[in-house]
Amino acid sequence: MPSDQLIARAQEALEHLGGTSEEVRRYFVPGRIEVLGKHTDYAGGRSLLCAAERGMYFAVAPRGDGRMRIADARLGETVEFAIEPNVKAAPGHWSNYPMTMARRLARNFPGRWTGVDVGMIGDLPLAAGMSSSSAVSIGYYVALADANALERRPEYEANIRTMEDLAGYLGTVENGRTFGTLRGDTGVGLAGGSEDQTAILCCRAGELSQYSFCPVRHERNLPLPAGWSFAVGVTGVVADKNAAAQEKYNRAARLVDEVMRVWRGATGRDDLWLADALEGSPGAPARFRRLLEPTPELLERFEQFYVENAEIIPAVGDLLATGDVTGIGPLVDRSMERAVRLLKNQIPETIALASGARTLGAAAASAFGGGFGGAVWALVAVRDAEGFLKRWAEGYRKAFPAHAARAEFFLTPAAPAMRRL
Repeated sequence: MPSDQLIARAQEALEHLGGTSEEVRRYFVPGRIEVLGKHTDYAGGRSLLCAAERGMYFAVAPRGDGRMRIADARLGETVEFAIEPNVKAAPGHWSNYPMTMARRLARNFPGRWTGVDVGMIGDLPLAAGMSSSSAVSIGYYVALADANALERRPEYEANIRTMEDLAGYLGTVENGRTFGTLRGDTGVGLAGGSEDQTAILCCRAGELSQYSFCPVRHERNLPLPAGWSFAVGVTGVVADKNAAAQEKYNRAARLVDEVMRVWRGATGRDDLWLADALEGSPGAPARFRRLLEPTPELLERFEQFYVENAEIIPAVGDLLATGDVTGIGPLVDRSMERAVRLLKNQIPETIALASGARTLGAAAASAFGGGFGGAVWALVAVRDAEGFLKRWAEGYRKAFPAHAARAEFFLTPAAPAMRRL
């Protein structure tokens, strides 16, 4: 559906709530592609990112009270609640995300809140690894922040000075951690980082952005060479992050915590993040390997992080900086292989999509997002992008007919970040 029609649908959803059209603000919040950086951000590692052309559209009007009402046009559902420090979220339901946002903001920025009515819709595949949950959370944040001039609050000024700071803060809203003096709470139940928020808020059109995390630090922008585009294949296997599935996602983060417990106990150091320990101690990689050798699953988790963060991402960035797109293929293949073997978060469908893309001539291809479902990106020449997409989709649907109806295939450039319309 074209963007103007999606904006109109968001407006219609808002009007269904009774939103005042004269005061409407409109926003577009994109999804993101994690080019590289599989489960690295919450360990202080780096990622290579871009925003996608697809995303979520919001139409927002202020209310005369301190309540938030949301109409999701795609789901055909509405929710209403008070913006207060003790609002109780509903884990497993989509309202968990706006309620968590409202509760955290009310706790971190005490005082009177202007409520909002929100109409929303999008063309971003849900639960497909493209960060639809973070996109909608950011939409809720912007709706509340703009209506309440949040950037003028002293608590905001003391903690959030850049867009990277804001990305870091919004990451803690989801994972529940404290940010500066802005105290954390339970979050949405996922032990993630701030990669998604950084891509959505900070990436630029036509470029890939390399960031490191904990805190968010910009490292470099890399132009996506002319003549190349991303193709995205959505498996149709839902990368569900509701309560019943959170254990799979949180396991990777929990293993990093255990790696650091072993490291701190053996060395007496107080490194908080795995990336800091590796950078701050001479000979750290070899020492980690010796310490973790008795525990194979911890050693595997360390090896996946170390190679992705310290070897693959810098090497791919260096090649892209010279315009060498075809040279990144073997490095991305290595990242994917290690996700399968060491991270253990891939499924037959994502493995088949990545290998199938390479067989069809993609310069590089990889699954992305949390794993256990979701999507795969492929970097393809624009001149044959439509033909590639058709062949890729046909091959996948033939191999996995049970998912044929739910699978999606589309092209996207490296797109702009979140914007007010």
